[in-house]
Amino acid sequence: MITVKTRELLVALEAELAAQNLLSIESPTKEALASSAPFACDLMPFEQWLQFIFLPKMHTMLDSDLPLPNAISIAPMAQHIWQRETKYQTLIGVIQAIDSLLSSNGVTKEIIE
Repeated sequence: MITVKTRELLVALEAELAAQNLLSIESPTKEALASSAPFACDLMPFEQWLQFIFLPKMHTMLDSDLPLPNAISIAPMAQHIWQRETKYQTLIGVIQAIDSLLSSNGVTKEIIE
């Protein structure tokens, strides 16, 4: 079932962020969380966007039985941000798996923001 696999991948994403010491102790400012820029790139690092916007939004969707996005594209941003860091390849792989899983069910392209 796609919801079970999605939740597994989200847990794996958070675990890999922790393994790479990329989890923040402090939350971003309200202003940063309200950013309308893609991935809130104007006010927070990508890993904070994953931790404080993407993961909570996806868990809320799963917990509330809301429809999941039918196509996302987060991996290209991860590849761009961490292109010179070979230690992040597992992290990028988890993000690619999320993209692939959710994009296999639809044809519409959208980015979760």
